Order: sequence, then C-alpha cells, then structure tokens
Amino acid sequence: MTAAGVMQRTYEEACKFIEQEDDTKYKVNLGFVPNMRVPGYFYVNDRLKSLIFEELQHACQRGGHGGFLPAVQQLANVAGLPGIVKKSIALPDVHSGYGFAIGNVAAFDMADPESIVSPGGVGFDINCGVRLIRTNLMEADVTDVKEQLAQTLFDHIPVGVGSQGIISTSAKDLEAALEMGMDWSLREGYAWAEDKEHCEEYGRMLQADPSKVSQRAKKRGLPQMGTLGAGNHYAEIQVVEEVFDKAAARKMGIDKVGQVCIMIHSGSRGLGHQVATDALTAMEKAMARDKINTNDRQLACARIASQEGQDYLKAMACAANFAWVNRSSMTFLVRQAFAKMFHTTPDELDMHLVYDVSHNIAKVEEHMVDGKMKQLLVHRKGSTRAFPPHHPLIPVDYQLTGQPVLIGGTMGTNSYVLTGTEQGMRDTFGSTCHGAGRSRSRNNSRNKLDYQEVLDALKTKGIAIRVASPKLVMEEAPESYKDVTEVVNTCHEAGISKLAVKLRPIAVIKG
Repeated sequence: MTAAGVMQRTYEEACKFIEQEDDTKYKVNLGFVPNMRVPGYFYVNDRLKSLIFEELQHACQRGGHGGFLPAVQQLANVAGLPGIVKKSIALPDVHSGYGFAIGNVAAFDMADPESIVSPGGVGFDINCGVRLIRTNLMEADVTDVKEQLAQTLFDHIPVGVGSQGIISTSAKDLEAALEMGMDWSLREGYAWAEDKEHCEEYGRMLQADPSKVSQRAKKRGLPQMGTLGAGNHYAEIQVVEEVFDKAAARKMGIDKVGQVCIMIHSGSRGLGHQVATDALTAMEKAMARDKINTNDRQLACARIASQEGQDYLKAMACAANFAWVNRSSMTFLVRQAFAKMFHTTPDELDMHLVYDVSHNIAKVEEHMVDGKMKQLLVHRKGSTRAFPPHHPLIPVDYQLTGQPVLIGGTMGTNSYVLTGTEQGMRDTFGSTCHGAGRSRSRNNSRNKLDYQEVLDALKTKGIAIRVASPKLVMEEAPESYKDVTEVVNTCHEAGISKLAVKLRPIAVIKG
C-alpha cells in the first residue's frame, strides 16, 4: 500500500491503529502506514483531540487527494525513517507541516550508519525561537506610557517581510556571526556576558561552517540582522499574571504578579529558509544515490555521515547562530528603547535574559535508550527542549528547577513559562510543546477573518498593537490557533513539563 493509499482506508479502519494509553497520550501502532520501524505517540487532552481526529477524518474522506497530509500520518511516516529510535512523538500543538508535522520530535541513533538527518524535521525557519527578558518595572509603571512604549519598540525594531536591520553588518561581519553566534554579539557590544549563560547551546553551535552556506543564503541574510520578520514572529510587552511554581519563578526573577517582561519570537529569516531549500535539493540526489526510500517525498533526507548530511548540519548550525545573533540584536534594541523611555540604563531596569529557547533545530544529545546511554540526533520541529533539574547542559541558576521553557501565545493571548522534568527526559527525549499550534490554515484565516475586527478585539482587551502589515493580522489571530492554555495543560498533566508562570500581553509589535 502506498503512503497516500493509507488514506484510502475508511476513517473507522484508520482509527483501529490508534489506541488511547491514558488521559493525554495516544499510540499509533505499526501498520498505520507502510514501513513503520517504531510506533508513533501523540499527546492531546479531551479538548484538543477533536482537531487531530477531524483532520484525519477529512483526509480519509478526500482519499488522500489535495491538501497537506494529516498530522497523524506525518507522525507515522517519520516513524519509518532509517535509524529512528524508540518512537516518533507529536506534542499537543501538532499540526501539518512540510514532511514532518510541526510539533514532531524524532531521534536518530548516531552509531547507526543508516541513520538520517532531514531538513523537514527542523523546518524552514531554522532556530525559530523565543527569549524572555525581565524588568523590575510593574504594570502600573507602564500603563500611562504603554502606547508610547509600543511605538518606541516599533521604531527601534525593524519588522515586516522585507525588513532590513539598523545594525549595519558587512559581509565580513556576517561570516563571523554565522561562525560565532552570540560570541559575535558579545564582541560587538550587542549582548551582555550573562546572556550567553541563559541561552540554549550558550548561543553558539560549534560545528558551524560558513563555507557550507550558499552565497544566495548569505545575500538574503545580510540585510536582515536584528530584524523581527513577519508571520507569527513578534515582540511583546507582557506582565506576570499568575505564578504556579514560586521557587522556579523566583530563580528566574519573575515571581511578582504584575511584573513587566518582554518576549521576542523570531528566527533565521531568509538565510535559514535558503539553507533548508539548498539542502533539500542536495538530499534528493543523495536519496537516489544511497537508495533511501521514504513514504513521503517531502521527507527528503541524507545519512548523517554522508557529505550532504554533514554539510547540512554545518549550514544549519550557521543559521542557528544567525538566529541567536538576530534575537541578541533585538534584545539590544529593546534594552535601548526601555532605557530611553524611562530615562535610565538597562542595568538599572534589571533587563536580564531569563532564557532563550529554540523551536526548530536538530542537535546531538545523550539519552537513555533501552537502559543504555546513546548519542542521538534529536530533531525538534515546532517543539522545545525541556531538560530536567540537574542536567549538565542547563545553567547553574536553573539546576534545581529544571530548564525554563518559553511557550509563546498567539497575538493577544497568554504565554507561559514551564520547566523541564525527568519524565519528559524519559518519554519525549526532553521535549515539550512550543506554542498554540495552528487550527486553521493561513489561507483559511485570511478568508474567514476581518483584520479590523481582530485589531479592535485586541484594543478592547487593553492591548497596544503596532503592525507593519495589517492584512497579515488575520493569519495570526487567536481564532487561527489552538488554545495555548489547553496545550500547556496537556504537557503539565502528561508530566513532560511543569507549569511555572503565566504571562499576559499588554503590547504587541508584529511584522
């Protein structure tokens, strides 16, 4: 049976391969699609499961014609990739993507010569991620200047599809930034030394090799350093609304209800997109040469040890470094904007980085597999690393609480800070959700929603908003997404991460 042919089954037949294991976890058994090597697992609670099953039902009714493959099928197709270990995992914010579903985690055994790396398992926006900056300001301090503050941030941070950075960079600077990541930002004075400590990989992937990044990718990236971009990227001024874990919140310095924070969500812009595109082209040839077969041609991949596999990992590391530099540059601009507004210094405002997490990345990590410690290449696409307390790769400050996990809401909804758990380490390779996850396609959102109504709804909630492209607002409206609260509650109930802090937006800056 072909992969598309799976959807020739009736919905009832397809559901026979899916079993519920507990209140939040479902297992997709071998045989759901051909060539599965391991089972698939997805996490949803009762209020989220209808979206997954309805998508599968619609695909069965279409008979595999038109539209993206349903997320459950993409999860199962990934379970058929060479070298995959234990299981293919989908988190509660899962939705259809290119090859891999967004919200899919899969790990491949570095010791298996057949193991692959797939750009579809990382995504086009390499190291799209979120960082949270705290302040010692309270909501009362900013209420009267909220609109001015939103405008100041909008003026400081270049936003929108073709936005260009105001931090001037030469081709030589770009090469250095691709290789050095946040070490470049630190050298140039755009980051504080302690920012690196509170960043995944300390803001630098060491295997980066700028010679593996095409000239076209570099050309796209050069003008975009320190820019927000469009789509679901944003900078938000937020306040602490609720504290669930006082000890963890105190360690992060965000334990007071009403405390002001800034969240930045951005990635590697056009450079990362081009790195992914270039790799997909090279890997299609590698697949033919090495006779690698997959259920879906969007799952283009190459053996990790192959030239194509190594070239991609080195170029991906450059794009990841670029994204960290990008978020560091915007952090610099945010600190400047706040200092200017409050006639003081960022230091006096305690504008320290709480943490910076990556959502689209593949990294070599050590995990227990069947009682043995193994080196795995963990692909996280639309999912967040969530390491537990005492893990050697998290900062000293968070050794007792676990790694902070930043879950950005959608425009105008709450965001959350979680912490990693031991159970997550065992069950999901130390991974959890990354946001709300789409429930409606961008096209569907544009056709069904009115942007003025979306903007008015935000104003009614008392949220200041600045948008470069108002027409893109509908695509990112809360109605286009799953309920982020249900997503994080599912992760908390499943034990794969733990709720720490709830944040509410008071100003939104978007592309």
